[in-house]
Amino acid sequence: MSHLAGRGIADITGEAAECGMLGYGKAGQRTTGIHTRLRARAFAFAEGTGPADRRLMLVVCDLPLISGGLVQEVVRRLPDGWTESNLMITATHTHCGPGGYFHHALYNSNTGGFRPKTYAAIVDGITEAAHAALDDLAPAELALSHGELHGASVNRSRRAFDRNPGHDRAYFPEAVDPHTTLLRITRGGELTGAVHWFPVHNTSMTNNNTLISSDNKGYAAYKWERLDHRTDYLAPGQPDLVTAFAQTNTGDMSPNLNLRPGSGPTDDEYENTRITGTRQQESATALLATAAPLTGPIDHRITHLGLSGTEVGPDFTGDGRAHRTGSPVGGAAALAGAWADGKGFAGFREGRNPVWDALSRRVIYALSPALRDAHAPKALVLPAGPLNRLRPMVQERVPVQLLRIGRLYLIGIPGEVTIVAGLRLRRTVAGIVGADLGEVLVASYSNGYFHYVTTPEEYDAQEYEGGSTLFGRWQLSALCQTAAALATAMRDGRPVRPGTPEPLPTAREHRRRTPSDEPHPGRSYGDVLSFARIGRQVTACFVAAHPANDLRRGDTYLAVERAEGETWTRYADDGDWSTTFRWARTGRGTSTATVTWTVPDGTPPGPYRLRYFGNSTDRGAFTGATEVFVVR
Repeated sequence: MSHLAGRGIADITGEAAECGMLGYGKAGQRTTGIHTRLRARAFAFAEGTGPADRRLMLVVCDLPLISGGLVQEVVRRLPDGWTESNLMITATHTHCGPGGYFHHALYNSNTGGFRPKTYAAIVDGITEAAHAALDDLAPAELALSHGELHGASVNRSRRAFDRNPGHDRAYFPEAVDPHTTLLRITRGGELTGAVHWFPVHNTSMTNNNTLISSDNKGYAAYKWERLDHRTDYLAPGQPDLVTAFAQTNTGDMSPNLNLRPGSGPTDDEYENTRITGTRQQESATALLATAAPLTGPIDHRITHLGLSGTEVGPDFTGDGRAHRTGSPVGGAAALAGAWADGKGFAGFREGRNPVWDALSRRVIYALSPALRDAHAPKALVLPAGPLNRLRPMVQERVPVQLLRIGRLYLIGIPGEVTIVAGLRLRRTVAGIVGADLGEVLVASYSNGYFHYVTTPEEYDAQEYEGGSTLFGRWQLSALCQTAAALATAMRDGRPVRPGTPEPLPTAREHRRRTPSDEPHPGRSYGDVLSFARIGRQVTACFVAAHPANDLRRGDTYLAVERAEGETWTRYADDGDWSTTFRWARTGRGTSTATVTWTVPDGTPPGPYRLRYFGNSTDRGAFTGATEVFVVR
């Protein structure tokens, strides 16, 4: 069966200054600039001669999470025939991207509310990438390969993992999931696109970092596209090669191999990001040669599951009895954070929290046996369900999706699934559709967000992941039951009941006004305040304006320019690994922009300069440039 495939890429970078970052949930982690830009990479697929509904699109985004609002707005902007069923929008889960793009209040808690500029940048970029992929649809050869990657992840919740039955633990003898999958797209023998799946948290950058970063998975794509293939992201049109590094069951997989934030394989978070990203990219390129043709139909199903009070049949609970999920409640362990990737709030810890444990057991569970059956032994702290009635905090009706591309199946889950929970979902679907287990993947962080998914056994340990499994002990069982219904319908060629999507609540916008810009006394916008070159590092500080005046999506705040005769040519920009753009407020309306370039090995010798591009509230666009310096 022949296929059509198309690819597209676009910038989705939001506010680079004074916007809370999403992921770690730290109030003080607010953007102060850019290390690497964030991008959406879209891949459209269609059966060459099949019916119109036999098409689907996968969009992999350098984002912390996906909100339901993003999905709904992108669907509205796509041509007729594109729905939530055949569109999967998934996040790489970087923890160093600007937040404020959710309609549910919990995820805007450190941004001062909803941020329309960041939301628009993300929606516009995803839509742009999706339309580019549709415009690029053409006959293509698809191929699939699998491998293993070791030395890029560690189980950060081993105590919970070890509670699983022996036959589950035996499937992961090192307590990690090393399984890698590569979907290769070629035309006429030339590589044009690739999607690589591997489970590891995108948390090589710590919660002390305040520069926007796509983290290890973003670096993997950057290395393949930019460093190896010489892609210019700012050039008109679409590049020849688009590659994405997507997540699978990542819930308990950390890149911090020493089980400390920013530690492992080195003690430098930037170097760890580069190394872990490089290992994923090298894994992907090694799989190119072993990829086998991917043939077969394209198909899709989706349903919306109300997880607050779902009845789960005995076939899926593991104890032979029916149970119900509960309304969403965060546990004390959730507030402790995952210590391998970043500590949470003081006064909470993973495992036992005696005061909260006693309060839940002796009072709340004693008064409500139904709540006890759903949530025990969780120490209940954050009653998101009741709070939702006052102000929508978290999503309760969630999309569960199943996509098929030939023999590859993707289970779209809007949460963070641990490796054993993922194994059970994969076994459920594989057994019904008759697929090889290695070719059924969980696509975590897809189409929405409702926190973690653990096995009941892991849940009982109440580590961070269990405390963050909001709907209780039977949440995974409910998802397996739903996935089984989707898989059965797909196998039998039947539709499924779509369920009722959760209505999008009204978002409370960020109201704080940014002071009007003004230059430093006696200075003009773009003036160079300082310039230094120490070894391979060149740094300049400019009189700046607030970056939120123009997010420069698809553009850059800085340029490293090389003189070629009488012409200056851009050599690097703010999307490059070798540069950083840092903004700082120096007064009510005054600010500085610091541009740093670490000269990479192999840089062509010659004259260079640094430039800064800004937009002020009073004088519009401006630019500044340093003196010329020579790279030898």
